[in-house]
Amino acid sequence: MNNSLNIEPLSGALGAEIGGVDLAGPLDDATIAAIRRVWLEYGVIFFRDQNLPEARFLAFARRFGAVIEYPFVKGLEGFPEIIPVVKLEQERVNFGGIWHSDTSYLEAPPMGTMLIAREVPPRGGDTLFASAYLAYETLSEGMRRMLDGLVAVSSSAKADVSRTREDRVRASVRPDAKAEYSAEHPVVRTHPETGRKALYVNVGHTLRFRDMTEAESAPLLSYLFAHQTRPEFTCRFRWRPGSIAFWDNRCTLHNPINDYHGYRRVMHRITLAGDTPR
Repeated sequence: MNNSLNIEPLSGALGAEIGGVDLAGPLDDATIAAIRRVWLEYGVIFFRDQNLPEARFLAFARRFGAVIEYPFVKGLEGFPEIIPVVKLEQERVNFGGIWHSDTSYLEAPPMGTMLIAREVPPRGGDTLFASAYLAYETLSEGMRRMLDGLVAVSSSAKADVSRTREDRVRASVRPDAKAEYSAEHPVVRTHPETGRKALYVNVGHTLRFRDMTEAESAPLLSYLFAHQTRPEFTCRFRWRPGSIAFWDNRCTLHNPINDYHGYRRVMHRITLAGDTPR
């Protein structure tokens, strides 16, 4: 079955659409292994026109790893592992609307995230993705050598990202959510499956370097935040109902574009457990 997969790269940096597979049907181990290989090669993969109700969506995600719950927002009724990512017509702030790597403020951030589109605006609402591999590999030798020894502090309470969660958290906050989560991770992490190094900071969550103040850290972090989202490191995905994105949280960043005020956008998200960055 895996021989029928049709792989269409989206850009020179990362991202590929996979066609020729019905994710609602039976998928043998060879097909799942083939999809995983494409995912590891391209960092983020996309599927179109998939009819996956909640139970089937969850079953597909579990073929790739253990599913975990998001720390802030309650999941769907009957499916707590699936969280709704919603922007309503009257809302101005979109959930997670800033460049980020998912929940890097956790001790063991997610391995990956799956997102399926249920309702999309007639235009706008695309998502940008960026390669953290290229962000690291294109730095000078001297910069890479310096960064290899640094550790970054990430926080869920960083002001910019807190604002992108405000409407959803207010409406559906988990009763067991902490006021703040924070963690320390290497600025350069080695991918546990590919062995490639990736720049592991992001403007959404990274506050400072360990043993430095925010003010001391700001100049270098500002450079890295701008560098890692250069256009040549990115791809852009336009959603349709039934579209799925599955990104590797260990080597990519993403940014949902907030350009569809007055329209509703409804997505369902599943998060897969990861390991502690090394």
